[in-house]
Amino acid sequence: MANRTLHGEDMLTADGRAEWQSRDAKASALAASPYKKDFPLLATKPDLAFLDSAATAQRPAAVLDAQRSFYEEMNANALRGLYDLSVQATEAIDNARAHVARFIGLDGKKDACDIVFCRNTSEALNLLAYSYGSLVLKPGDEVCITIMEHHSNLIPWQQACRAAGAELVYMYPDDQGVISEDEMRAKIGPKTKIVSAAHVSNVLGVANDVKLMGKIAHEFGAAMIVDGAQSVPHFPVDVNDLGCDFFAFSGHKIFGPMGVGVLWGRHELLEAMPPFLTGGEMIDAVTEQTAVWAPVPEKFEAGTQDAAGIYGLDAALSYVESVGYPAMEAREKALVAQCMRRLAELDFVRIIGPADPAAHHGVISFNVCTVHPHDVASILDMDNVAIRAGHHCAQPLLDFLGIDSCCRASFAFYNDSADIDRLIDGLNHVWSMFHGQ
Repeated sequence: MANRTLHGEDMLTADGRAEWQSRDAKASALAASPYKKDFPLLATKPDLAFLDSAATAQRPAAVLDAQRSFYEEMNANALRGLYDLSVQATEAIDNARAHVARFIGLDGKKDACDIVFCRNTSEALNLLAYSYGSLVLKPGDEVCITIMEHHSNLIPWQQACRAAGAELVYMYPDDQGVISEDEMRAKIGPKTKIVSAAHVSNVLGVANDVKLMGKIAHEFGAAMIVDGAQSVPHFPVDVNDLGCDFFAFSGHKIFGPMGVGVLWGRHELLEAMPPFLTGGEMIDAVTEQTAVWAPVPEKFEAGTQDAAGIYGLDAALSYVESVGYPAMEAREKALVAQCMRRLAELDFVRIIGPADPAAHHGVISFNVCTVHPHDVASILDMDNVAIRAGHHCAQPLLDFLGIDSCCRASFAFYNDSADIDRLIDGLNHVWSMFHGQ
């Protein structure tokens, strides 16, 4: 995929300009955010333009209150005690598990047992690479991923393939970041045992057609794994509709606590997999020489879990439901469209990725000509603008794009036009510092 550059609105077709103008009209309500008051850090730092939500989102007061409430009102080890506090903690975790199941399109009562709590998406994918990979991969087999994977969905498969004598195969996008069906069918085949792909790229912001990938994978008897770290914060997910076999996401990207993640898997696959970690609470019985594993999901939840974090994640999902994905999506799309138009007016900025703002799910990557991304981010920080700069844990993708690093501004529904204004003013400051204008 070539480095996609925009040199101002003259690069757009008339239809493209009309589309952006239409979205900007919708964005008239973006002048101030009605949501920042819900987020204590943003409320207390009104001059901060926080544009790094793809790395970690801010937390609403409801989440902070939930964590505090857990420790103040039911602080006990879930599952391990018969006294009232422990029972309350256990019920809180059970309710959170059922809520997560409903949130991703499952039956909260029936399917809650297939929700495994872990630390983050990275741990979930490592669990799959170790437990499922060791179960199904043999010499000569293939694992198929995309070149746009976060290292968390790349390195575990490198390791699993190396251990099994299997081969890691890559799918590549076109110049708009789209992986075509032809490319999928060229790479997924009879040797494929696992296909694992990001639902949304953390660099390009594009959504992969994981539903089609899964359909093709299943034609060859392969399992489909979806990294939902960058999708769940932006649009609703129904794992049954996607047709995947495993789905993972992180709490901290969907306004929940750090250190809590989710893995969902089809029950029969989770049942067949060996545990990833061993120790307390993941066993039914232990003798001097043998052990019997507890049923799913406890089999994959060794040791004391972050119960307060799980309780906080439950609150985060409730907060998202109270705002509603339609409102979140509409606001984020308008913000991205407005920001891309403003960036395109700066002839020293190169936007990386699709020309269509609608293809950027909360993420705009870009570079400033002749200025290193780290310098850009440092100077923007002087102007109280927080963006991310570097390789974004996606070095193979950046190599494919022909760049070493880039800047990334990422949006959530709590952002507003003032944040974009600060970004644009800051980029002008960057340019003037290096070019004396």
